[in-house]
Amino acid sequence: MGERLRSHSETIGERLQRDLAAFQKPLPVPYDACEKVPTTVSSLSLVRYRRNDYSVPTSFGHREVIVRGYVHEVVIACGTEVIARHPRSYEREDFVFDPLHYLALIEQKINALDQAAPLASWQLPEEFATLRRLLEARMGKQGKREFVQVLRLMEAFRIEEVAAAVRDAIARGAVGFDAIKHLVLCRIERRPPRLDMAHYPYLPMANVATTSAKSYMALLAGAAS
Repeated sequence: MGERLRSHSETIGERLQRDLAAFQKPLPVPYDACEKVPTTVSSLSLVRYRRNDYSVPTSFGHREVIVRGYVHEVVIACGTEVIARHPRSYEREDFVFDPLHYLALIEQKINALDQAAPLASWQLPEEFATLRRLLEARMGKQGKREFVQVLRLMEAFRIEEVAAAVRDAIARGAVGFDAIKHLVLCRIERRPPRLDMAHYPYLPMANVATTSAKSYMALLAGAAS
C-alpha cells in the first residue's frame, strides 16, 4: 500500500482511497437493470424478444419500439410512451398476449370475436359470460359489439370495477354498454346511478299506472271496516 509505481505521484494506498471515494458516489440517474433492444412491431401486433413474441396494441403496428428485458418482466416502449408490459417468458417460440391489445380491432371485425387467439385463454369472471348471452339474445350481432365495448372499459378501469358494474347492471335489468359505463363511473365517483331507460329501447319496459285518490279512499275504507 505504501509503494509508489513508476509515473505515479501517489502511493497505491492513496490511489485506492481516491478510487473508493469515487465508487461510493451515487449515480446521476437510477440504473435501469435491463437489456434494451430496438425492434419493429409486426403486422400481427407482436414484438419478438429472445425467441418469444409479446403483444402490443394494434394501433402500433409496424412502428419502431424499444424492448426492455428485465428478469421477470418485458416492457415495450414507443418513443417515451410505455405501450405494453408482460411477464417475461423463458420458453422458446412462445406467444405472450394481452387480450386488451386486440379489442379495438375486434370491435371493428366483430365476427372474429370467437376465433381470436389472444382471447382464447382469457379467464373472465362468470358475469361477463352472462352479460354476453343477454346482449346477443336481445340485440344479435350488435350485442356482440356492445360486449366488446364493455370489455374495452378495462383499458381504463380495473377488472374488479367493471365486473361489479356488470353484476349491478344485470341485477337492474339495464343490460347495455352505456348503462355499464355509467355504473362504473358512479361506483368510482361514489354517486348514485341515474339510468334513463328511454336510451335502451330493446329492453322490456314496465308500465306502472298512476294511482288515483279514489283507490286510496277505497283502501282506507277497507282498513276502517
